[in-house]
Amino acid sequence: MLAKNRFTITGSGLVLAVLAIVGVGLWARRRHPHLPCPSSLSFLLENPFMNRVAGAQLLLDRAGVTPGMHVLDVGCGPGRVTLPAAQRVGSDGVVVALDIQPAMLRRVQEKVVAQKVNNVRLLQAGAGEGKTEVAAFDRAFLVTVLGEIPDKPAALREIYRALKPGGILSITEVFPDPDMMRPAVIRQLAQETEFSVAEQIGSFPAFTINLVKLAET
Repeated sequence: MLAKNRFTITGSGLVLAVLAIVGVGLWARRRHPHLPCPSSLSFLLENPFMNRVAGAQLLLDRAGVTPGMHVLDVGCGPGRVTLPAAQRVGSDGVVVALDIQPAMLRRVQEKVVAQKVNNVRLLQAGAGEGKTEVAAFDRAFLVTVLGEIPDKPAALREIYRALKPGGILSITEVFPDPDMMRPAVIRQLAQETEFSVAEQIGSFPAFTINLVKLAET
């Protein structure tokens, strides 16, 4: 009976998290279309529902992140993927957390200090502004971010340049994000920016599409 009650509470918590995401997300979408999630609403990115359907360790596994890699977390937000990625790549690797909002980067920095992490670099920039290093990264992430970027082809072209040959851009979308991108649209964008679609993992309520920068011949 006790186990059943725990399950019920957990299920209720997930339902409430979904309702919060839908309600606040749709309100924000109507007021400020295509703007990034403000830091005051970062709880929408860090909640039981997100952790269950698109947890950081799951996403790192899907992208094949291993020790020693250089990782680019585009639209890192409060660092939900950044910090686990830093732990995964270890002291021989590095994670660059890119976000357009200084307040989000401050949240990441606070976690970096609290967890005594020394392989995270912060970069304030918008995706597509060309602020990233060229051919420097093994993996890049866009987690519930692509739909918020005004110039999506420019962002993908920048990430393509930032990846090493054979590098992977892992794009994850989660329902009910009001800016959720459909798989077909992501595949079309990939074709327009020279990426090759490697695989799609999952479907509903969350999926990941891995795009590959083919090795130069």
